[in-house]
Amino acid sequence: MTRKTLLVGALLAVLPTAAFAEGFNWNATIASDYLYRGIDQNDDQPALQLGAGYDFSNGFYVGAWGSNIDFGDDTDAEIDTFVGYRHELTDAAKLDVQVVRYNYVGEPNGTDYAYNELITKLGVGENLAFTVGYTNDYLNTDVNSWYSGVAGNWAIDDTYTLNANAGWTQIGGPLEDYFDYGVSVSRAVGPATVALGYVASSSNARDNFGRDLAEDKVLLTIGFGG
Repeated sequence: MTRKTLLVGALLAVLPTAAFAEGFNWNATIASDYLYRGIDQNDDQPALQLGAGYDFSNGFYVGAWGSNIDFGDDTDAEIDTFVGYRHELTDAAKLDVQVVRYNYVGEPNGTDYAYNELITKLGVGENLAFTVGYTNDYLNTDVNSWYSGVAGNWAIDDTYTLNANAGWTQIGGPLEDYFDYGVSVSRAVGPATVALGYVASSSNARDNFGRDLAEDKVLLTIGFGG
């Protein structure tokens, strides 16, 4: 994590200070499954996901997020911790740099999946976001991995929103690079946001993780936040 923290510090050193709203935030999601970059993390089972964070007025933020998971062994939860910085480059462009620690609970004896990732996001306008993620220790295997993604959302009318994303994962070692994408429609229902979508990945993902974990899936989520 030291090299990634130094890289984040170098990036932040060249950015001017901006004022941001300070305060606590939270989110909770009930999902029909937990899919991460096109890959099933919970073996076709419902997931309860909770997150919380704190934003500082200088643009820095900290937080944590968790979900139940099923890797087919004793591992039963993922708890991610993160620290980051947001900066408005222009009225239409926003930069977000964060370091994420992926932690896992209940791993079998002698197994440690935990690893770190440096994630940089560039928001363009109100609808688009580009993401680049890098880790030199994917799932604690000393393997380099890059993720490049784009996501967008567009109002269909006053009620519905169309959401779409696509990503490319490059993994060193014996695993193959693969493509994933998703599309969904969401709407507000009282205090919740309900989304129904479709998630898919390329055949290389099935070669890496197996057909069951990388097959195309329909995903239903009900999210709350504040």
